[in-house]
Amino acid sequence: MPDRAAQPVDRQLPTEEARDLISLVREIAQREIAPHAAEEEDAGRFPRELFGLLSESGLLGLPYDAEHGGGDQPYEVYLQALEELAMARLTVGLGASVHTLACHALANYGTKEQQVEHLPAMLGGRLLGAYCLSEPSSGSDAASLRTKAVRDGGDWVISGTKAWITHGGIADFYTVMARTGGEGSGSRGITAFLVPGDAEGLSAAAPEKKMGMKGSPTAQLHFDGVRVADSRRIGEEGQGFAIALSALDSGRLGIAACAIGVAQAALDEAVAYATGRQQFGRPISDFQGLRFMLADMATQVEAGRALYLSAARLRDAGRPFSKQAAMAKLLCTDAAMKVTTDAVQILGGYGYTADFPAERYMREAKVLQIVEGTNQIQRMVIARHLAGPESR
Repeated sequence: MPDRAAQPVDRQLPTEEARDLISLVREIAQREIAPHAAEEEDAGRFPRELFGLLSESGLLGLPYDAEHGGGDQPYEVYLQALEELAMARLTVGLGASVHTLACHALANYGTKEQQVEHLPAMLGGRLLGAYCLSEPSSGSDAASLRTKAVRDGGDWVISGTKAWITHGGIADFYTVMARTGGEGSGSRGITAFLVPGDAEGLSAAAPEKKMGMKGSPTAQLHFDGVRVADSRRIGEEGQGFAIALSALDSGRLGIAACAIGVAQAALDEAVAYATGRQQFGRPISDFQGLRFMLADMATQVEAGRALYLSAARLRDAGRPFSKQAAMAKLLCTDAAMKVTTDAVQILGGYGYTADFPAERYMREAKVLQIVEGTNQIQRMVIARHLAGPESR
């Protein structure tokens, strides 16, 4: 089959600096990430050195202040950089999104002293972060978390188990939500902490065996009397759940952008195959049924991109964006699942083999409908904005 190279996405970017930035991301993605993606995912290898390169290139702190080593980029630019990374390999795009999520609490709620001490290394010092909210018995119902932090003089002692932690066991720092209030304190009794990855008493279980994203470690974390100084408490006591929700609003936009990256990669693969594959004496892209599938796929990708960028621009303008973030996460991840499934169908038998990346895209897209709030939770969030809280 003749090779039909995918064309770069035609992006609307606010500045020349942003255009140069996206060109840099695309170059790194094509040169350093995409060529090794299939082999490394199949082997379950996490590209730690690549994250070091991203850090040194300023790509792990894009939406944060330059004062602390960030890139001073608006979210609409940062998300398009994420999309480019996810297009090359979801493990990398999602990893960058999770790292950004892990930095959110300190960057937005930390004291000036905390930010000066920790943020430069977190944003550009080759460190890797993780975000610890979910637990074995509290996923969607995050306010019922059981991990406890008990004050002991000038320290806090953290005990409990966190689950489904991306970068669990390999991260250099963890943003951890723990209960500091008593029984019945609910969401008002949760506090945020910045825990070093090498803290005594902190250990990780074996990584989960997953359907996709095998190169990205997801593991339980065990806190066995982990002692952290009060200077590592982020925000006020009891403010942790509000901090967590604030981070998730932004994180959902990261997941939406990653979803569109995977969907765009699947679309590009389907177009290349359909225009090169000959049946009945002509390319299969000549057949109307298949042409319509490609048209629908492209429309879903463009619609998802427009929605996540619209939500990002609200965020950049300082306006409420929680509803739009939930909408973007919902639509983009559902679109990714549909587009990747259709890509497998277009490739036929070849799409079901590991010789082509379409099957990997489909397996990876599934998790995006689950992480950082399932799509059923997103519908609940949207409905509450429209009709108010549910009656009790």
